[in-house]
This record gives sequence, C-alpha cells and structure tokens, in this order.
Amino acid sequence: MSGLSQATILETLEETCRRRQLEQEEQQRQKPKRQPRYQVILWDDDEHTYAYVIVMLMDLFGYPPEKGYQIARQVDTQGRAVVCVTTKEHAEFKRDQILAYGKDALIEECTGSMWATIEPVPEE
Repeated sequence: MSGLSQATILETLEETCRRRQLEQEEQQRQKPKRQPRYQVILWDDDEHTYAYVIVMLMDLFGYPPEKGYQIARQVDTQGRAVVCVTTKEHAEFKRDQILAYGKDALIEECTGSMWATIEPVPEE
C-alpha cells in the first residue's frame, strides 16, 4: 500500500460510505410507488344460481370451476366475497363487467346481473 496516513485512509473511507448512503437514499426515492390495492366484492342475492356465479367467474376472471364454486358458496353463506384484488382502475373495470354480465337464464324472476362494489384493501 502507499504511504497514506491512517487519518487520510479513515477520511476517504468515511467519504466513500457517505457517498454510497446518499446514492442508496436517492435510489429509494426514485423507486416507483406501488398503487393502492382495491378489492372487488360480489354481493349475495336470491336471483342468481351457483351455476350462474361459477360461469360468470370463469368468463370474467378465468377462474376454474372449483374456485368459482368456493366463491359462490362464500357469497351464499357470508353475504359477500372478494373476487379479486388489483389496482383501482382494474377493479372498476372488473366490477363493471360483473354489473353488465346479464341476468341468470335459469331463474325466470331474475331481473339482471349480480351486484358488485369495490373498496380499498384495508391497510395492515
């Protein structure tokens, strides 16, 4: 090593560490912030069959029949179910697809689509 004094080496080391810390802080500030998450909620009613819900979830979300059945059962037993969690814009789109899906052909008295809403995912 060259004949640098211990004080010079320590100053250089401290300056290097300080510079690296500032660079890391700058990188943290430049990272894109994650968009808030929203959940799409499907609400229970007496106008739609399990089959309707399962097929709708397969069509709109690509869920397999088993997952569609689990969600349909949760809606039936608990009054509501979260069908997906996503960005606000995508949640609005998925809610609107549910609202526009149409009536259940298996129930003559059915007046239209199921009801769905969106809400922010609660912070942990």
